[in-house]
Amino acid sequence: MISKEEVRELLKSTETYRIERTTSTGDMDKFQEAICAFSNDLPNSKKNGYLILGAYDNGTLSGLKVDDDLLKKISAIRSNGNILPLPIMSVERFEYEDGDLLVAEVSPSLVPPVRYRGRTFVRIGPRRDIASEAEERILFERRTSYMATFDATPCFGATIKDIDTESVSYTHLRAHETVLDLV
Repeated sequence: MISKEEVRELLKSTETYRIERTTSTGDMDKFQEAICAFSNDLPNSKKNGYLILGAYDNGTLSGLKVDDDLLKKISAIRSNGNILPLPIMSVERFEYEDGDLLVAEVSPSLVPPVRYRGRTFVRIGPRRDIASEAEERILFERRTSYMATFDATPCFGATIKDIDTESVSYTHLRAHETVLDLV
């Protein structure tokens, strides 16, 4: 999870494809769309996204007091069934003299596209939007690139003794000898 000092640094920067700040605490659609977009990581930066509640766009704090109910409400986004596949995220409260911040840190998904209520959201710079067909295809291709074929999947627990060396020798060495005979 991000540190208190790193959060302060994020507040100094402008909103980007990785950072969304808001003073709102009740717009659950907005929050879920943002988490979906961070999960999709369209630029493929492989960096976490941050939804920061309690800060204005200029980075100053709004004076929000984060209570347990708000923490639970934002944490429940992960598994309420509206965002599928489930996002990888953590939620934490940071206390400062001029107010609290609630930060939802969202990891890029290994199985994009991630959808909120059946729609794929992405971030284009500081703006969140519905993915175009081409953007959704990019995300789907990324998903398939993470899937290993059966021959690239590790066989945990296997040892060298499990290899049928006679079969390998017969099949490959014999084919090699046949090629040499033809030359």
